[in-house]
Amino acid sequence: MTTVDQPVDVLLSDGSTVGLRPIRPEDASGIVAMHARFSERTRYLRYFSPYPRIPERDLNRFVHVDHRDREAFVVLAAGRIVAVGRYERLGPQAPEAEVAFVVEDAHQGRGIGSVLLEHLADAARRAGIVRFVAEVLPANGAMLRVFADFGYQVQRQYADGVVHLSFPIAPTEATLAVQRGREHRTEARSIARLLAPRGVAVYGASATGQGVGAALLGHLRDGGYPGPVVPVHPSAATVAGLPAYPSAVDAGHPIDLAVVAVAPEAVGSVVADAAAAGAHGLVVISAGFAEAGAAGAAAQRALVRAAHVAGMRVVGPNCLGVANTAAQVRLNATLAPALPAPGRVGIFSQSGAFGVALLAEAARRGLGLSSFVSAGNRADVSGNDLLQYWQDDPGTDVIMLYLETFGNPRKFARLARRIGRDKPVVALASPARPPGLGGDAPGPDAVAVSALFAQSGVIRVDTVAELLDVGVLLAHQPRPAGRRVAVVGNSSAPTSRAATACAAQGLTVAAGYPSDVGPRAGPADFAAALG
Repeated sequence: MTTVDQPVDVLLSDGSTVGLRPIRPEDASGIVAMHARFSERTRYLRYFSPYPRIPERDLNRFVHVDHRDREAFVVLAAGRIVAVGRYERLGPQAPEAEVAFVVEDAHQGRGIGSVLLEHLADAARRAGIVRFVAEVLPANGAMLRVFADFGYQVQRQYADGVVHLSFPIAPTEATLAVQRGREHRTEARSIARLLAPRGVAVYGASATGQGVGAALLGHLRDGGYPGPVVPVHPSAATVAGLPAYPSAVDAGHPIDLAVVAVAPEAVGSVVADAAAAGAHGLVVISAGFAEAGAAGAAAQRALVRAAHVAGMRVVGPNCLGVANTAAQVRLNATLAPALPAPGRVGIFSQSGAFGVALLAEAARRGLGLSSFVSAGNRADVSGNDLLQYWQDDPGTDVIMLYLETFGNPRKFARLARRIGRDKPVVALASPARPPGLGGDAPGPDAVAVSALFAQSGVIRVDTVAELLDVGVLLAHQPRPAGRRVAVVGNSSAPTSRAATACAAQGLTVAAGYPSDVGPRAGPADFAAALG
């Protein structure tokens, strides 16, 4: 029997999170409540009849399953059931099962049906089932599209006013491509909502102008962000010259992002307030979580759980913040006093302190950024999420990563290999693991990291200087059309060494090179040699 105490968090097509888990007997009241919220059309399409209420016998059968021959999953949003999907084996040891699912009207069109089908098929395969069958009314176009778009080889027959579907559920290249495409779109969308919010609420800014929260508020206000910035304060009428409110809901503005700089014990109430205001994500600057010990780690898990239940993603905690230099956004939700200069390089840093150094060094070298994310303890949003976002971001041409852990190395390799074909990925891996990501455990193994980067086509660097050097080069130098290299210098020794190094890396030194223009060469001499 397969049971799950906590829901699995899944992302939907709009970038928000919901929970998914096997049904439980105690879900009976939630199933009845969801059924009561269905429109007459949804009931008819699912049950082929008006079915105004669920009889007790049906309800008992719905919520009691054996998790093998009969399985059912529920989807939870904001703590209540909004969808259910199930399969039932067609007889003892039969290789086929009938599958069906229904989604509450208010949540249709968010990709929930596809998520349910994927999890049901996975559970059925583990139970020895090889084929699903389904009966769908012709008017139920949305359900028919879910089956058709999943990549399965679906056979259709029409009889007695019903479309009969049958398809094998073994994974194929087509179904894997569909699942990875959905993964890419949902993760990218979830980050896009964080980096281009319609409005930002700031929690923890003091009316005196002192402290981290006040600094964040000032940076947002002064960075040129065009949307509403809402300080949330229990008593002050204004903070930093901006109208303040006891709750983000009271401001009356659309709030997509909550920036949090309150004490760890107050974060729970902030999550609830931000959720009530409709926020899509939290940037938690506050420290005192997993990096502080076991109690902090438990608080961190509770933070992420509460955020996901409310449909929100979390950057941090214990992070520097996020920034987006796009002219229409100009978001500086970081502890860095100035928004980075606009450019076409995206930077992800797990370390807040390291992120400060990266921003400062990028500014010193004139390296413009498209966006910047510091993940801190990386409780939720990770480097893989940012790779998904930057792949399609038209404002980003180069991706730079500072990594302290690899939560899912196989996925990282797959993403980096795919993205690196169009946008170079440059990475610096730390040899040490910070307290919030594993205590005193060693950092990523150097040999394993080298193999991972080589397999995925990542450009590996060993120092901050190299990271920025390569970033500047890639940001301003067009990609070469081939392997031919010209070497020009004013001393024979270094030019010869450069030519030898090029050959060792499989590059072709062009005929007539290396070219030594002599120690007294001026700009005109170099120009002529390069021409």
